[in-house]
Amino acid sequence: MQAAALLHLLQFASPALPIGAYSYSQGLEAALERGLVHDAATARDWIVRHLHEVVACWEAPVCWRLMQAYTRRDWLDVALWSERFIASRDSAEFRAETIQMGFSLSRLVAELGFVDDEMLAHLQAQSEVALPTAYACAVAALGIPHDAALLAMLFAWAENQVLVCVKSVPLGQVAGQRLLLSLRAELEAAARHAQCVPDEEMSNWAPGLSLLSAQHEVQYSRLYRS
Repeated sequence: MQAAALLHLLQFASPALPIGAYSYSQGLEAALERGLVHDAATARDWIVRHLHEVVACWEAPVCWRLMQAYTRRDWLDVALWSERFIASRDSAEFRAETIQMGFSLSRLVAELGFVDDEMLAHLQAQSEVALPTAYACAVAALGIPHDAALLAMLFAWAENQVLVCVKSVPLGQVAGQRLLLSLRAELEAAARHAQCVPDEEMSNWAPGLSLLSAQHEVQYSRLYRS
């Protein structure tokens, strides 16, 4: 990867990006509340299962398809996968999460001014922008290699999950970094699967996670918005 593309990727995959990712746990806080996650081992089990059963089978493949569609300027495919992703958010919190961060990232992309008029017009024409859609637009506009962008998206997701565990299990900082380091092979496998899974085998079927997300909406004490 060229240095410019790498630097762009580091910027847009950074947890410091002002889109609010740190305020969401994606159901993990509800699992912590119910004791399903309570130490480093159960934290790793949760993250790995969520990664392989949900993210690698749906969110990452959708992001992969959106990056390709933006690069081809295939606006019908962009609209198709954007609509499918939003429709797949099966709780109010999960839907609000992707819409809020997608809106924030699309606004940031527009304000930074590196997206051409045609691409920006199609992004802004969508009534609701999902996070993977805005991310894919940035990746295509900046010429970031898709395989690297996919790995960065997966790492950013895992890093956020680990940070939730560091704050809420709680885990120590070193234990958190040890956990994140142990996920390398899992993230690589998830990226490989996302790039080759056919459309008919994609799925985000995880009823337990959906129930936890719905329960989180009425959880008495919480730090996170999902």
